[in-house]
Amino acid sequence: MVRLVHYSDIENVFDAPERAARLAGRIRALSGPDAAVVATGDTTAPGVLSLVATGRQVLDFYDATDTELDTFGNHEFDYGPDALRDLVADSPATFVSANVRDEDGDPFGRDEGVVPWAIREVDGARIGFVGVTDPATDSLNPMAADLSFDDPVGAARDALAEMRAAAAERGKDASVDSATGGGLDRVVVLSHLGAGDDDLARELDADAILGGHVHSRRNETVADTLLVRPGVNGETVAEVDLDADPPTATLHEPDGAEPAPGLADALAARMAAADLGEVVDAVEEPIDRSGDVVHGGECRVGNFVADAFRWVHDADVGLSNAGGLRQGDPWDGDVTKADLISLIPFEEPVALASVTGAELHDVFREMAAPDVDFGEEDWWHGHVSNARVVWDDEAELILEATVGGEPIDPDARYTVAVSEYLLHSEHEYPTLAQRHRIDEAGIQYEVLADYAREHGIDPEIEGRIEIRNRAAAADDD
Repeated sequence: MVRLVHYSDIENVFDAPERAARLAGRIRALSGPDAAVVATGDTTAPGVLSLVATGRQVLDFYDATDTELDTFGNHEFDYGPDALRDLVADSPATFVSANVRDEDGDPFGRDEGVVPWAIREVDGARIGFVGVTDPATDSLNPMAADLSFDDPVGAARDALAEMRAAAAERGKDASVDSATGGGLDRVVVLSHLGAGDDDLARELDADAILGGHVHSRRNETVADTLLVRPGVNGETVAEVDLDADPPTATLHEPDGAEPAPGLADALAARMAAADLGEVVDAVEEPIDRSGDVVHGGECRVGNFVADAFRWVHDADVGLSNAGGLRQGDPWDGDVTKADLISLIPFEEPVALASVTGAELHDVFREMAAPDVDFGEEDWWHGHVSNARVVWDDEAELILEATVGGEPIDPDARYTVAVSEYLLHSEHEYPTLAQRHRIDEAGIQYEVLADYAREHGIDPEIEGRIEIRNRAAAADDD
């Protein structure tokens, strides 16, 4: 049997070294002489340990799992292009990328070993791989702003053609082992596009697209092409059977796996050097930060963040994007600075924006994000402080929007405390832009820590977000 073992978007799994070791153990258990281990981005960042190690903790994971190939997610660039180049140069895994260009417009990382395509022999079969990254990454990640990203479909098509030509030329070489030949038995795209995987499946001649970026699981066939996503933070590992026609996949959870030897100790040693154990407060009732909660509407952890943002600027409104709140174990008992960093592990300040009431109304509409091209259709994308929004999910319109208990005046101006990312990105909250920026405060997780020390961590559900007709809309689908 010819198999691939696939993981993606493991992000802050490293913040719990034992959990990372179990995930690596599951990958090791699934691997073998008839398999190759591959990844599809957001494997180096974000997370507390990632911030401490500038993503290099993944090198321990690559070693523990014998990962062959990876591609770039948007978070691989969290510490800037130079830090990523250094990581790539030292990585035992090969990065495959066909559509990322550097500051000069040249293919990114070629001197450090990045390739547009790669061919690997797996149990006697020749498997060709191409890698692509979300073309909106320069908008999603300010640290990637100086880079550019080609259209992934066109870039992948060109790389596939080049790879197939190279394989065919190899087949003409008399010195090639006749047992393996010179052609390709299967073609696989390593993708960090999310919803764009469907376009790849319909436009390219590929057997499987192993994906990431969107944090929900997927395992289906589109246009005779297998599409797989294993979820976020090591929820599952995909085992792909390339012998099947078309290929099939099984998703395996890491629970019960024997931890990879030595990995937890190596990660814990990196974490200990950071000295992030300061307790900022304690919570009596656990605070959930799962994906379903954070993207489900108003939630306690979202209210805490929005309140902290508003507090540091004494703003009219605090706004946090749900996607900026990273998933993890609930906060229960002592909450440390490391816990706060795990929630928002980005070296970005809390910015202050000045917007008109009409613009603020648009921003509130964008929390529902019916036009955002990533995530699930029913995800809610924002959390607020000192505001209330009533949203009709079926009609896709705001029924009520207030600030400080008063209806928004479209001609007035309001200050809004937000993450730096939201002023940079055109991908979420497109109404907000750098032209609205009037001030900035400290790094986001430092603001959370300061707020927790002064006000504690005891958020409540207060009716800030009310979503109507969600169930009715779901029943009609």
